Parts: sequence; C-alpha cells; structure tokens
Amino acid sequence: MSKLSKLSQALKILLQKPYMINKVIDSEDVHKDAVLSISNNYQEGLPTIDFTEVLPNFNATINPYSFLDGGSMITDLALLKGMAKKYNDCTYFEIGTWRGESVANVAETAKECFTLNLSNERLREIGLREEYIAQQSFYSKNLNNVVHLKGDSATFDFSPYHGKCDVVFVDGDHHYEAVKRDTAIAFQLIKDKNSVIVWHDYAHNPEKTRWDVFRGILEGTPKNKRKQLYHVSNTMCALFTQKTYQMIDKSKLIIPTKKFEVQVKALEIKK
Repeated sequence: MSKLSKLSQALKILLQKPYMINKVIDSEDVHKDAVLSISNNYQEGLPTIDFTEVLPNFNATINPYSFLDGGSMITDLALLKGMAKKYNDCTYFEIGTWRGESVANVAETAKECFTLNLSNERLREIGLREEYIAQQSFYSKNLNNVVHLKGDSATFDFSPYHGKCDVVFVDGDHHYEAVKRDTAIAFQLIKDKNSVIVWHDYAHNPEKTRWDVFRGILEGTPKNKRKQLYHVSNTMCALFTQKTYQMIDKSKLIIPTKKFEVQVKALEIKK
C-alpha cells in the first residue's frame, strides 16, 4: 500500500471515529519525538545508573507486597525504602496512594509520610467500581506515621509541604500533562540539595522507556536540573538527585551484572 493510500485510509478512519486522533497525538512516537526535540542525547532514554551504586549493600525486607496488577516492582519499592533510610527523620511525600504498598514500606524507616489520592467520592464520580475503591490505602490506612490526604493534584494546595520533603515519589496520573504538572510540584516539595524525587513508570519495564511519562518528567523539570535525571537500573523508576553517579552502557544492560535474593512468605490478613 502506497503512502498516499495509507493517508487516505487514515483520514477515512478519523472521519468515522474522530476520537482516534487522541491515540495519534498520544502515541509513543509523538512523545519520543518531542523528547528528542529537547535533546538528541535521549535516544535511549535517560542515562542509567546502577541500583547497587545508588544503594550499596542494601538489604531490607519489602513488606507489604501484593503481587497484584498495577503495583510496583519489588526493586521499585526497595529503591524508595532505601532512599528514605539515607535520612535521619525522613519526611516523605507521594502523589498517588493506590493500595498503599509504597508508603507502607517507606513508613517503616521514615519519620513522617504524606500520601495524596483522589477521594472515594471523586473515584465514584469518574465511574470506578466499589471493588477498586475498596483497595485505596489498603496497606497503609492504619499506620500512625502516615497522613492520608485527599484531593486532585491539579487543584490540591501543596503549599504547607513546600520545601519540607526529603523524598518525593510521583506515582499519580501517568498521562503526559499530569506527569509534567506533578513533576513541577515535586520540585517545590523537596527540602534541599540532598533531597530526591522518584518517578514510577518512567519505563514499561527495566529496559524499555515509557516516552509519554518521560516527556512529562523532562518538561516538568527545571531546565538547569535536567542533567541530574537518571534511570535506576533494574527498576521502572526515574530519579532526580544532585549526587554524581557513573553511567551504565545501556547496550550491556541485557547482561546481568548482579542478582537479587527474594524470599516470599504469604501472610493471611486478618479481617
């Protein structure tokens, strides 16, 4: 089929189904092109740094962990928990609570945790099932050092938390515009040059960049701080840090350079 025929067919589909234009605008290729228009150095995504360099000799139990759809990888939670352990009396803020797995893990080491999620009423308004709503804050709702905030990050007043957070985790709405907005907010929340920001779902998997999220991160980050954005190996997370790390040759990432030891113990939750 010629390019002209393909164009004609595409226009016909768009006339029949105008909503399909959103799929075109939001395609990975469109977002990747937008990223590369900022810098051609991002052909392979963010520079990757080694998990074991970021968290040398890290050894911790990840608990809770649901092994259910929509959650983080074990290494993602290990990264968050390990970053929080670097601070005395860590203050942690996350956008996007979901089941509360991430904040519950961090709460074991942090002094205080704040987590923001849509209210149950808002979740019902947008048509989510009660089974979904019942999972909100499932693992974190009874933790004494976790404050559950309710609201939409697009309208929530973050000013009481500006400049007070050691670790900020961005894991809310993963659409490009929302990630861009939440990223800008995260930079207002961090305390000082030692603070870090972690973004979940920067990647589809530890080896494949998710370009819509990456674009939101990049455009939401102040231009003078973009060189301090990294992908942490063996995770789906991006990291902002003002510490210096050695970059990994991405072409060699497919060859394992480390192993993780994982013990699995299933514990029944008492009703």
